[in-house]
Amino acid sequence: MTGELALLTDRLRAAGCVFAADEAALLADEATTAEEFETLVGRRIEGEPLEHVVGWAQFVGQRVHVASGVFVPRRRSELLARESFALADAFSIVLDLCCGSGALGAVIAAAEPLVEVFAADIDENAVACARRNLRAERVFAGDLFEPLPASLRGRIDVIAANAPYVPTDELPFMPPEARHHEPVHALDGGSDGLDVARRIIAAAPDWLAPGGALLIETGRTQAATLSALMASAGLTPRTVHDDKLDSTVVIGSAD
Repeated sequence: MTGELALLTDRLRAAGCVFAADEAALLADEATTAEEFETLVGRRIEGEPLEHVVGWAQFVGQRVHVASGVFVPRRRSELLARESFALADAFSIVLDLCCGSGALGAVIAAAEPLVEVFAADIDENAVACARRNLRAERVFAGDLFEPLPASLRGRIDVIAANAPYVPTDELPFMPPEARHHEPVHALDGGSDGLDVARRIIAAAPDWLAPGGALLIETGRTQAATLSALMASAGLTPRTVHDDKLDSTVVIGSAD
C-alpha cells in the first residue's frame, strides 16, 4: 500500500495538488473498493475540490457534509464562527445567512446545543446540504430574509453572514476549483463586492433583537465601507481582523 500511495501522491502532485501526500492518504481511507478509489482519484485530478470528492469538509474541528456544487467553507471563516459564537449565549437565536453547507451554524450548534440555529440560502443545492448538517426544519430556501418565519422578526440575537464579497472583475483570478465547481452567486459580490452585503445591512435591523448583532465576513479593504453602511443603518460597527487567517469580519450591534 505504501508504494501505491507514493504513486498516487506523484499523480496528485503532477495535477497541482499542494498537499498531495495528505490528499492521497485521505482518498485511500475514503474509498471502500478499488473502483471507488480510482473514481475519487480521477475526480480530484480533474480539479474537483477535495471536499466535494470526499463529501465533507473540516471546519473548526468539525466534519460537515459538503455536496458537489456547493460552496466549500474556508478556513478564514473560522473568525466569523468564533466571533458569532462569542456573541451567542445559551438560548440565543442565531441565523446563518447565505449559509451554503450550513457549516457556520453547525459548529455553533455543536458547541452550544441550547442555541436555536436557523439558516437560509438562495441555492436549493446548498439548502439540501445544510439540512444534513442542521435541523432540517430550520433551514430555509429563498432570497436572504424572505423565506424566514415572520415569528423571527425582531428576535434574532446573532445574524452571521458569509455573503459573496468578491468583486465581479476579480472572479477570473480566483482558483480554478472555485471558478469551475462552486456557484457563481456564492462568489460574485458585484462591482465592489458588497452588493449582497448592502441588502443584508438594510434589512437586518428589522430582524435583530434589541442588543443583537450582525456579523459579515468581508475583504480587508472593504471593511471601512461596510462599517459606514452599518452605521447608516443605525448599527454600531466594529471591525475584527485575524492576520493568521487573513480574515476580516465587521460587526454591527443594535442598540
